[in-house]
Amino acid sequence: MGGTGAAGWLALFLMWAVMMIVMMLPSAAPVIRLVLKGYRAQGGPHARASAGVFVSGYLLAWAGFSVLAASSQTLLRRAALLSASMTIHSAAAAGTILVMAGVYQWLPVKQRCLSHCRSPLDVLMRHFRDGLGGALGMGLHHGLYCVGCCWALMTLLFVGGVMNFLWIAALAAFVVVEKLARTAWIGRVAGILLILWGTYEVLA
Repeated sequence: MGGTGAAGWLALFLMWAVMMIVMMLPSAAPVIRLVLKGYRAQGGPHARASAGVFVSGYLLAWAGFSVLAASSQTLLRRAALLSASMTIHSAAAAGTILVMAGVYQWLPVKQRCLSHCRSPLDVLMRHFRDGLGGALGMGLHHGLYCVGCCWALMTLLFVGGVMNFLWIAALAAFVVVEKLARTAWIGRVAGILLILWGTYEVLA
């Protein structure tokens, strides 16, 4: 991970891509199960393949995020803002990320994306598409909403440590809880706590 050039960036991209698969697939499981049932009920020789392509489309959206995350990490490293444990060691920069993530928890775009992710049946009923191309588009569509819901939370990996497995597990668990909950206040309270934490980091 300490390499430079294209090889170093590729290693970072693969690291982020694997992390996103591990962190985000559990929260997408309800939608994936319903889509799989939908294709099975529809029948046809490509039902199982269509379900797999849907998942591929979903992961493609997170691969796009991983490109941005790997590029951001490269820039942070060049600016000497990352420690050896891949954590931002600048209190001001860390505090800014925390405040940004906290504010995003309150924005309408966050709530819209979260509402989409919380409604797997709505995804199936309103956005179901036939064929492999339709499955890919449907998976990508859902994945982009998921990225819109969670991208700011994923930037917190730079604060707690990109390779801090406890921090990764905590964020993944929060994403699952936030998506399964039927109230917006869990995310909004978390947003307030992040803003307070970030403000402390900047002012301390």
